[in-house]
Amino acid sequence: MADKRRFELFARYLRERFPDARRVYDVAGGMGRLNAELSKVGFDCLTYDVRVKRLPVPFNERRFSLDEPCDCDLVVGMHPDGATRLIVEYAAKHRRPFSIVPCCSDDGSPYKSWMKVLRGLAEAAGLRVEESELPMAGRARVLTGSF
Repeated sequence: MADKRRFELFARYLRERFPDARRVYDVAGGMGRLNAELSKVGFDCLTYDVRVKRLPVPFNERRFSLDEPCDCDLVVGMHPDGATRLIVEYAAKHRRPFSIVPCCSDDGSPYKSWMKVLRGLAEAAGLRVEESELPMAGRARVLTGSF
């Protein structure tokens, strides 16, 4: 079962790690719970997801793509499932930092292998990559890339 504190913990991690960032894209953000927590710590957040049922937060009801105009300082995803690789690719294309907490791969890879794929993708695009862990139950590894 997923840790109910995951959104708050990730939002606090992002504020500490990116103190100067203002605008954040939350990709595959589900109902917008991460958005709500990011707002509490001072970010201006926009969530992208196809969900109709959601919290009253800034929300684009559509799939995120590489061609999305870039008006953000940071791209993030908390357990973004099939959009995880897209977040890394978008960050690289638009030269923005990213931070993700992957939960499952989009190519059927085991978790550890998937993390290596994501790290390799980011490093090949010229991002410096670091790994952290949130103090929570469940998938808690954070992969962060910056220029």
